[in-house]
Amino acid sequence: MANNSYDASSIQILEGLEPVRKRPGMYIGSTDSRGLHQLVWEILDNAIDEALSGFCKNILITIKQDNSVKIEDDGRGLPVGKHQNGDDVLNVIFTVLHAGGKFTNEGVYKVSGGLHGVGASVVNALSDWLEITSYKDGKQYHQRFENGGSRFSKQIEYVGPTRKHGSEVWFKPDHTIFSTTLFNYQTILERVRSSAYLIKDLHIKLVDERSGQKDEFCFEDGIKAYCEHETEGKNVLIEKPIYFFQQVEDTQVEFALNFAKDAYNESISSFVNNVRTRDGGTHEAGFKSGLTKIFNEFAYKSIGQNNPILKEKDAPFEGVDIREGLFAILSIRMKEPEFEGQTKERLGTAYIKTIVEQVTTDKLRTFFTENPLIVYNLLKKAQFARDVRDKARKARDEARNIKTKTKQEQSLSGKLAQAATKNNKINELFLVEGDSAGGSAKQGRDRRFQAILPLRGKVLNTEKASANEVLSNEELRTMIATIGAGYGPSFDVKKSNYNKVIIMTDADVDGSHIQILLLTFFFRYMTDLIKEGKVYIALPPLYKIQQVGVQKPKLIYAYSDHERDEITKGFKRYTIQRYKGLGEMNASQLWETTMDPKTRTLIQVKIDDFFDADNAVSTLMGEDTEPRKAWIENNVSFAEIDDYKIQGGE
Repeated sequence: MANNSYDASSIQILEGLEPVRKRPGMYIGSTDSRGLHQLVWEILDNAIDEALSGFCKNILITIKQDNSVKIEDDGRGLPVGKHQNGDDVLNVIFTVLHAGGKFTNEGVYKVSGGLHGVGASVVNALSDWLEITSYKDGKQYHQRFENGGSRFSKQIEYVGPTRKHGSEVWFKPDHTIFSTTLFNYQTILERVRSSAYLIKDLHIKLVDERSGQKDEFCFEDGIKAYCEHETEGKNVLIEKPIYFFQQVEDTQVEFALNFAKDAYNESISSFVNNVRTRDGGTHEAGFKSGLTKIFNEFAYKSIGQNNPILKEKDAPFEGVDIREGLFAILSIRMKEPEFEGQTKERLGTAYIKTIVEQVTTDKLRTFFTENPLIVYNLLKKAQFARDVRDKARKARDEARNIKTKTKQEQSLSGKLAQAATKNNKINELFLVEGDSAGGSAKQGRDRRFQAILPLRGKVLNTEKASANEVLSNEELRTMIATIGAGYGPSFDVKKSNYNKVIIMTDADVDGSHIQILLLTFFFRYMTDLIKEGKVYIALPPLYKIQQVGVQKPKLIYAYSDHERDEITKGFKRYTIQRYKGLGEMNASQLWETTMDPKTRTLIQVKIDDFFDADNAVSTLMGEDTEPRKAWIENNVSFAEIDDYKIQGGE
């Protein structure tokens, strides 16, 4: 029987690192792959802080065979000796929350990404074991913690004299805490590369002993080179990125930007003291505000021999018009940044907005004055973006008015089987391949909250199409109207009619192609739908396995060849049906295997790094065939595909 009493005995005090192990999500955001990699970032940021302070020139990250990670730097070395509380300093750093050298203004760290004093101790708390080696003042010291930092195998050990200086932190994540302990090389690579871009002349090496992969980075041009990297292969409006740096008292503001002619999204990658702020913050707000201000200032002026882009009676450009196709890197270095949330993904320091806005405005005003042709082209691009946005708004208004739709649009939208309720917090939209599967889905669904929209074959490749072509496409217009949250820069995810948009296609090449085409559309024109975790891919079964020759035969579905083989091991006699399409399943089977929230499997689509995703979409879905060919050759094993075909796969 449950104890419903709530008294003094109900209050617990979690000591040491217990709070971290009890509620890891409070400290690293999650216990999935993203949280796992946060452990690397916490230790790496400490090494980066040494580089920011001018004491570190080289960093080495090694992923070991057992999925442990070692991070080495040639900085000043971790301090060793007795702390004022009587314990050894290394123990304090790695076992006490909110202990560190970054709280004071005494110059230990002039700027730093880690201000909460929890990074090293949290990594220790969430690891099977963690080892520290400090090379400091000509002496080498070693310490090893085990069992989430709750014990150490031996006291701090003096190893001997050394000529080295710096620190090594080696840890293995606790498999009982994380849903996966498999580190992704590409994820760490992107972080390492961006860190190297942000600190000129810092040399960072990444080694993966599991696969033998190695990469080294060192950039003389810093974030200017970073911006060039992110716009590589794109049709840029400016030959070289616009780059500026300025120091205002204790704050350094640095930015580089360019515009892609054929891009419709904005891509701003911002950092504070080398920490990526994925959710932006006051520094991004200041940059956007300054950008909008200076564009509109010049939009009403005569530029060279050209008349003003905007007349006095015209409304000024909106920020979304100006930032269409923008690629920008914004790096701020400051004392004591105030982050919102422990994982530091949003800056909250209020005064930074004013500083960044002023620097952006002043620097761009000088550049715009000296480069009238570039300015004119940028303003014309903003004007075109506004015209397209106006057309999109009119298209949405038209889509809402059923009387103005064409007969074809009426026919297509008439295939939409709507959900009975209008609750956008629970409703689901299934985008289903083909009328046959669409019919089964309509019959098998839960009508209360599931809507079905059948698709006619393959949709438009929006990476190769213009905005006008997208708006003219009947199926995409219907999809836009069905989701009901707008399109492109004006898309508002809060207005989406559905909490989940689920792509449900056949388990074959055509089905995969349709998935990719739809994901390209969502990425380019409804980005926040993916960012907010509302886009999913349904995983229908590949096989129906029917046991025969027994009194109570079992019917089991297998979702992979491996699962099929494991299931059939226990059967003496059985039949197997390989589903070639969703239409081969009746309504009850489709519901049971693919649509029932209690039994189905959905793959949630996520964007870990926008720049990386943007480059992948451009490469795989764009006009240029050479980069696509190179990507396929480097990432696809044709031997595995041939083996799969020999074994009977399709």
